[in-house]
Amino acid sequence: MGRRRADLPPDVRGAPRVSTRPRHVVVVPTDDLSPVLARPPLPVYLRRLWHRRHFVVADSRARVVSSNRANLLGSIWLVLNPLLDGAVYFVLFGLVLTGSRGIENYPGYLIVGVFLFQFTIQCLVQGSRAISGGRPLIRSFSFPRAVLPVAVVVRQVIRFLPALITMLVLVMLLPVALPSMADGDPVRQPLAWTWLLLPVVLVLQLLLSTGLALVAARVTARIPDLTQIIAILARFWLYASAVFFSIDRFADYPVLHAVMQVNPMYLVLDAARDLLLYATVPSAGTWAGLTAWSVGLLVVGTVWFWRGEESYGRS
Repeated sequence: MGRRRADLPPDVRGAPRVSTRPRHVVVVPTDDLSPVLARPPLPVYLRRLWHRRHFVVADSRARVVSSNRANLLGSIWLVLNPLLDGAVYFVLFGLVLTGSRGIENYPGYLIVGVFLFQFTIQCLVQGSRAISGGRPLIRSFSFPRAVLPVAVVVRQVIRFLPALITMLVLVMLLPVALPSMADGDPVRQPLAWTWLLLPVVLVLQLLLSTGLALVAARVTARIPDLTQIIAILARFWLYASAVFFSIDRFADYPVLHAVMQVNPMYLVLDAARDLLLYATVPSAGTWAGLTAWSVGLLVVGTVWFWRGEESYGRS
């Protein structure tokens, strides 16, 4: 039998046990290691963002559905909100302030302006809250932070689809229902071949809105209070985009008139109105300006947001 610890000599009893097994030192190469929050190269970053597209779409769809469950009318509000906005603006600007003067098919003019502008402005305002609202997620998981503002845009696209269908139906019916406001022959307005070019305008608007969401998310990441400033500036942008009245009202103010003509949302609305209301293909200058704004802002927004990747989520 072995001797008990109490029977051992004092100098041996308290001695620590030392393993006699041979020790092996393993050298791990560190060339491929990088900090968890380090910013990856832009191509890698975009590839990781693309790999999460299915999650973004599924999550956005679920959020849109759940956001309307508490309402009695549910998802019908996706259509009612822009409709009610359009009705209020029609009474205020079309009847009270006579903003319809000189505008052919003013009901359609107003509907196109309100519906399309609402999409972009929601991408901008909600995008400015993407980082502050997603900070718990940022601190818990590792993923491209651009997922957050991009998911905002995807949610707005899902919300906009029923409103877009409603807008197209109204563009066809309102000139017939309100011929006194059409200021022209209502029979020739609906369903021209130029409608086929509308998806091109909508894609360019989507690129523009995504770029705005990325820029707004980066700007407000460090100073969340700027979200309120962006919401206020969005109201000025609404009036500077000729949503309610013709840009020709400012012909006597050449500087203001020129600034409004290069406004990207004015270009979106002007192109869409030409295609839907007046069966006219937008000018080459309109296409060039809109493309430059959309692609340029998307590239600038993506690169600028990526450059701040390591700072998101910090206190």
